[in-house]
Amino acid sequence: MKQSDLSRRKDDHLDIVLDPHKAARQVDAGWEALRFEHCALPELDLDDIDLGCSLLGIPLRAPLLISSMTGGAQRAEAINRHLAEAAHELGIAMGVGSQRVSLQGGHDQGLTLALRRMAPGIPLLANIGAAQLREAGGLDLARRAVDALEANGLIIHLNPLQEAVQPEGDRQWRGVLASIAQATRLLPVPVIVKEVGAGLSAGVAKALVDAGVQVIDVAGAGGTSWAAVEAERALSEDDRAVAMAFAGWGIPTATAVQAVRQALPAVTLIASGGVRDGVDAAKAIRLGADLVGQAAGVLDVATQSTEAVIAHFEVMLRQLRIACFCTGSRDLAALRQARLVPGPGPG
Repeated sequence: MKQSDLSRRKDDHLDIVLDPHKAARQVDAGWEALRFEHCALPELDLDDIDLGCSLLGIPLRAPLLISSMTGGAQRAEAINRHLAEAAHELGIAMGVGSQRVSLQGGHDQGLTLALRRMAPGIPLLANIGAAQLREAGGLDLARRAVDALEANGLIIHLNPLQEAVQPEGDRQWRGVLASIAQATRLLPVPVIVKEVGAGLSAGVAKALVDAGVQVIDVAGAGGTSWAAVEAERALSEDDRAVAMAFAGWGIPTATAVQAVRQALPAVTLIASGGVRDGVDAAKAIRLGADLVGQAAGVLDVATQSTEAVIAHFEVMLRQLRIACFCTGSRDLAALRQARLVPGPGPG
């Protein structure tokens, strides 16, 4: 595929995800079925609650990851700058979108060492697709992705459903696990593997950890449906019908987090996919996540300014802190022991 065509496709993706009518959630991520038991006597000072944690040995002020987005679109440079500056200010982690276009094409989308200089002390994660990793030169592409950002880790994203419903998608997925295992052995940084919105099962997560992957991001169903996004891009009714049949496909995020944590009690686990606010984040952490990722939820403000991104996440952190307070949890370890009770509705 020509780089101009790939960039245009990525630009289409941004337009669709930013349109609330086109990017509506197709699956419940699972948060609505859970609610915390309220603690009316927390015996805590709200301001003393500690949200600190770490990723890849790097301290964070809060358990948040700005998840991967914007790969390939020319307007991504400003978005990436706003996200990086906000992540630095807030002391949270950031994963960039796919670097395929910036490494193989003529426009870097701001994915250079300048991004690292904007956020010198946070975990900054490079990103390439699993389908590209298994191609000739894939490992070199992975190394270049890491070097371009002086990244602390490499995200390898799995998106077989999205590729399958794209007329121009990558169909050949044989050998992907072996390529990931090779990357974990030969790259100078830890490898993180994530889905892009259809979830990771416990079995797949275990195979990845056995292959040397250090961090799992379940990226479950409940956020952006990339099958629905591709349906919006479809040029024929047949292609649209094929893609829309899978708009509700995937493992809900809450289900994936619980299953992976049960199967892999020690793995570093990220929950992303349909995390709307700090209460959802608290539920994800209670179910076993170490960090919580958000992408589409912050994309609109990321097109505006660094200050808008900071304000967005400050609201989310206030919500998370109050969820800790109203469960009597002085820190994230205590939140993981908070009582959850089944029940419909938010909260």
